[in-house]
Amino acid sequence: MEIVDYGVCRLSVVPVRLAPTHQAEQITQLLFGDHYAVTETVKEKRWIRVKINYDQYEGWIDESQHHSVTQEYFEYLNRAEFKIATDLTSSILYNKSPQIILMGSIIPISSSELFKMEEQFAFNGETKNMGQKREFEFVKTIALKYLNSPYLWGGKSPFGIDCSGFTQMVYKICGYKLFRDSRQQASQGRAVQSLEVARPGDLAFFDSAEGKIVHVGMLLEENKIIHASGRVRIDYINEEGILNMDTKIYSHHLASIRRMLAE
Repeated sequence: MEIVDYGVCRLSVVPVRLAPTHQAEQITQLLFGDHYAVTETVKEKRWIRVKINYDQYEGWIDESQHHSVTQEYFEYLNRAEFKIATDLTSSILYNKSPQIILMGSIIPISSSELFKMEEQFAFNGETKNMGQKREFEFVKTIALKYLNSPYLWGGKSPFGIDCSGFTQMVYKICGYKLFRDSRQQASQGRAVQSLEVARPGDLAFFDSAEGKIVHVGMLLEENKIIHASGRVRIDYINEEGILNMDTKIYSHHLASIRRMLAE
């Protein structure tokens, strides 16, 4: 795969689409600070195909929303220990202009003595070190901040998020790397044999009638699960699946449970 450029997201949120058109399905999003490689451009460079460094997900973004960086800076982003925003929204000054960023955005402030700021930033919101792994109580606190966020296919923000985007972002903020899709996440971590021996913070996966993983959520205490279905919500869970607290109807069939948090 030939890399033709490198970039970093310098907008609050950028849709990543399945095909190079605004009418195409949104498959994921870039948040402020996400960096990526450019692998293809289309005629007149109106659309570019990107490979997101964090989870290797690929898709198309509008070229006007691309912020080019050098390969040297891209490689620096790969190894630097940055901060990640933990407030639902924060305000920053970027090149002396105010901008709102969202929870899960990467703040280009490093403790490295070699760091040379290429751009002008000012930020004073709540953050944590990206690589710092946190315990369940902190994970739960972050997850609950997304409560009632509307469901959005391909979304990763508090203003629109899908089931695997929700689990990926919660774990990302807390120092754990998950793949983008629920079927990919179902291959990570360690298998948990049953709900009876599961712990809060474990991820529960749910399948379709054909046996394909189609949904994921995070277990809480007292046989409850937080997941994105219509909105980020809390429901009951048992060995059969998710029991909707409002309708009292099972909405998803339990397939497996995986442990991601450090023991």
